[in-house]
Amino acid sequence: MLKKKRIYMDYAAATPLRKEAKKAMNRYWDIDFSNAGAIYQEGIIAKKAVEDSRKTIADILNAKSEELIFNSGGTEANNSAIFGVLDKLVEDGMKIEDMHLITSKMEHPSILNYFKYFQKKGASLDLVEITEEGIVDLKQFKELLKPNTVLVSIMFVNNEIGTIQPIEEIVKIIRGFKKKTLKNHKSITPIFHSDSAQALLFLPIDTKKLGIDLLSLDSQKIYGPKGCGALYVRKGIEINPLIMGGNQENAKRSGTENTPLIVAFAKALELASKEQKSETERLIKLRNYFIDKVLKKISEADLNGSLENRLPNNINISVLATNNDFSVIQLDAKGIACSTKSSCANQKYSYVIEALGKTQKQIENSLRFTLGKSTTKKEIDYVVQCLTELN
Repeated sequence: MLKKKRIYMDYAAATPLRKEAKKAMNRYWDIDFSNAGAIYQEGIIAKKAVEDSRKTIADILNAKSEELIFNSGGTEANNSAIFGVLDKLVEDGMKIEDMHLITSKMEHPSILNYFKYFQKKGASLDLVEITEEGIVDLKQFKELLKPNTVLVSIMFVNNEIGTIQPIEEIVKIIRGFKKKTLKNHKSITPIFHSDSAQALLFLPIDTKKLGIDLLSLDSQKIYGPKGCGALYVRKGIEINPLIMGGNQENAKRSGTENTPLIVAFAKALELASKEQKSETERLIKLRNYFIDKVLKKISEADLNGSLENRLPNNINISVLATNNDFSVIQLDAKGIACSTKSSCANQKYSYVIEALGKTQKQIENSLRFTLGKSTTKKEIDYVVQCLTELN
């Protein structure tokens, strides 16, 4: 029986470090351990490892190496994008109270909370509604744009329900707004940022094709190490640093570069991009099998978010049992690890499920299962069996 084996189904929260990435980083802990800012031989070796990794990631994203700023992960990347843009505008003479910001109701807390922080400082803020399918309302978004809109942040993929957002359409709307309303298609603002932490593993991201200004990346979501990520900043977009000091990372993020984590991040992304197509196809089959089986076996189960526009590994369902926290504890006792919402959200229930327009009972009973490289059909059968016993 599988009861003795732990079944991990929370890959959206964190992925294990893959062995190839761990092997790649090992020598930079104790052999080539020098500071990448040093100008002697050991430092040059570390610097080369950082820059080679930067180029590897940039090539995969169809970006320039100088457009990537390494940092500690998704939250810092999101904070850096928001602060960096707005602080630069203030430096250039614009007042906070003259700024208009747009984001959606289902963003990661590192976006929502920072936008609300600037709202308290005087900026005006609009939150775009999301549809029942978990997609941003493009019609409303278009109507919310104003001449003083300076920053828009819409996540590439939602971290709770896995819905893929129409990023290319959003870029087109912003470009059209600049051309028609502002009469200046070359206007820097509105600047468009997207949190792509959940997208990087499964979706091909071409920064030039997408036309995104700022893009947040997170290593721990792609079988890389925790504590490492990057912010893509399109050439021509100027941001102020969130962290000041020794002017590392092109003076955009001070602090000694974490060479081992950066090397492992690049290796993990390199391998993920090669496996993307086959792993996506495999997980779509498992995801659909999971969803079909749950909906057939549990009459009151309900899928949260679109099935079509969804990551291949995400299953978010409302199962009308006792309550979601208790369900997670019960499943944990049976050897299953799943979640109720984003690990970074401190609300009792998911504000994302609430934004879908679900009933209070459905909000209180939502569960997220995210599949990964080790997930099997046999594990899914066991998880569904345990879910039916909860109901």
